[in-house]
Amino acid sequence: MALPNKTAAARYAEYTSLALLLPVSTFTGYGLGYWLDERFGTQWIRIALLILGTVAGLAELVRRAMRDSSDDGA
Repeated sequence: MALPNKTAAARYAEYTSLALLLPVSTFTGYGLGYWLDERFGTQWIRIALLILGTVAGLAELVRRAMRDSSDDGA
């Protein structure tokens, strides 16, 4: 069964979410790490969560790109 074509608005929303995915995940990791560092008096948590947020964002970006490329080629 063929999937229905996406509307222009749906494609626009999907590409906008892709554009915001990496910066938002990176900023969220840093913000949470900053808050935890202030709360516990450390300096390393923000760096660890910054890296974790960036890696998580990249992984999701690659996952979506792979899904979209397999949808287009099939």
